[in-house]
Order: sequence, then structure tokens, then C-alpha cells
Amino acid sequence: MGAVSERRRSRGPTIRDVARRAGVGVGTVSRVLNDSASVSPEAHARVHRAMEQLGYRRSAIARSLSVGRAHALGVVAPFFTTPSVIERLRGVSDRLAELDYNIVLFSVETRHQRADAFHDFARHDRVDGLLVISLPLTDAEIDALRHDDLPVVMIDVAHPRVVHVGIDDVHGGELAARHLLAKGHTRIGFVGDTTDNVFGFTSSERRLKGFRRALREAGVERVPALEKRGVYGREAARALALSLLRRDDPPTAVFAASDVQAFGVLEAAGTLGLRVPEDVAVIGFDDIEMAAVIGLTTVRQPLRATGARGADLLLDAIEGRRGRPLEEFKPLVVIERRTT
Repeated sequence: MGAVSERRRSRGPTIRDVARRAGVGVGTVSRVLNDSASVSPEAHARVHRAMEQLGYRRSAIARSLSVGRAHALGVVAPFFTTPSVIERLRGVSDRLAELDYNIVLFSVETRHQRADAFHDFARHDRVDGLLVISLPLTDAEIDALRHDDLPVVMIDVAHPRVVHVGIDDVHGGELAARHLLAKGHTRIGFVGDTTDNVFGFTSSERRLKGFRRALREAGVERVPALEKRGVYGREAARALALSLLRRDDPPTAVFAASDVQAFGVLEAAGTLGLRVPEDVAVIGFDDIEMAAVIGLTTVRQPLRATGARGADLLLDAIEGRRGRPLEEFKPLVVIERRTT
């Protein structure tokens, strides 16, 4: 973070710097810059005084906002009903709550919708910048966005040409495995996503990589037959878990690549009359709201924080402050509850 702050200082103050100095919201600064009559004379004077003290110079992009720019941020994400995506969207919304920016949502559930989002809907005249959540971008898609001069920030996924923020999924998988190993489990199953999914999701596979690494470091032999993959979702995870738990030599614990999939594992255990955690322990990943309600042990990732940070980075890009591609890993921690 220190390097980020240093880059910002070297490029001069931002609208948010002015807002902090003046003791007002960023939206107030934006309204002053756009000569809005809704700002009180006192706030108007404080903003101009802060700009003078900081040496703030209005960027070309900021000036263009008063002459017909959309003043909206686009968000492209898979399945807005997915709990982890919803939590990240809450982080984005929280960050923009006091600003004049609208949020335009593009839900992607098919290949056709994905193509529309990147080549039609997310146009420069509709939004001022684009947040892409959990969807890998191709070089061609990035070329098209740059051709439109549309700033873009990725969340939960990375590309070497794009500013992005996320977590260390491999480390998260290690944390899950180490937690179960510490509980005395050595025969541990895994339930995650297929590698050939429609949208190119990779977080499940990275978490599996960390899981395997932790087992190897602990001297525990990996059992490929205990690793099950399927389409993302509770029902698919339930079916996979049933196949695991019905084995003659079932696992004594299961690591699910997401909380939603962990719910499916718990359903499978209930169907078979197994006690949790006595007969089978279960750990998930994400720590969505429902995880606490049902007492699921899980690897907590800062979903809202990554959404908020992604919004910050995109606002910087819209102001013309485009640094080199940046990868920020947020901290992870195991939250132990009743299922382990």
C-alpha cells in the first residue's frame, strides 16, 4: 500500500484528497467542480480553499463530466444472485454512496451475455468506467475497452495489463487444509468447480492447489478419488458430496471451494444421517452471511473490502491517474464454527 500512496503523491492530489482536506464528501467536491447550485456557500469556499492548499488541478476527465459524460460506473459480474458477488457489490455501493455516480449492472449468465457486456452494453457513452468481477478478460476484450478509452479494474481475477484487486486463493486453500489437519483429519475430501466452466473461473482450482500443497507439506498422501468437481452450485455440490460420503472409505472431512458448495456438502451429510462434525467435518470458503447463521466453519475473505477497493481504483483511473497494473492481496482467516 505504501508504494501505491507514493505513486499517488507523485501524480498530485485527487478529488478525494480535496474532499478530506475540506471535510466534505467527494460528491460535494464533484458538484463544486460542476458549478452546482446545490452546494452551500460555506462548503463551496472550503472546497476551493482545499484545492488551492493542495494545488489541485482539475483533470480532463473531470472536466468532461460536466459536458455530457454518463457519470456512471459499469459492473460486469456473473450471476448477481451469487452471494459472494452480492457482497462485493455491496462494497462497491458503500464506497459510492455519497457520490453522484450511478451503478449500471450487467449480469452475465451465458456466453452471449458476456459478449454483449464487453462489446455492446459497456460502451464509453453509457459508463465512465468498468468493474469486472470474477470474469477473466481476454486480450481482445481489453483491446476493445482501451480503444473506447474506457477505464477498467478487475476484482477477484487478474490480467497483466489491467489494474486488479483480489485475494491469495492458494493461501486460502492452505489455510483450510491446515485447519482440518490440526483437527486430526488426514483423509480429506474436496468439492469444487470444473476446470472447463463456461466463464473461465479459476478460484476453485487455485484453492485446490493450496489444499494439495498443505497436505504435501504435512506428509499426508493425496487421494485423487476424494477430489470432486462439478458445476458451481449447492445442488451439484450435494451430488458430489453424496458420491464421496457413500464410499466404503469416505473422507472424515471435506473442504468445499465456496460456502454455497459447503451448504451442499452439509445437505448430503444430513441425507445420509451423518453427524457434523463427529462423522464428517466441513469447511467452506468466503464467509457469506448465511455461513454464520448455520454455523459453518469457513475461510473468510474480505468480499466487501475488495469491492470497495476496486471502486477506489476505478475512480482513480477515471480521474486520469492510471498506474501500472496493481495486484493487492487482502488478508484471509479461518473462522471456526460448529462444523469442524
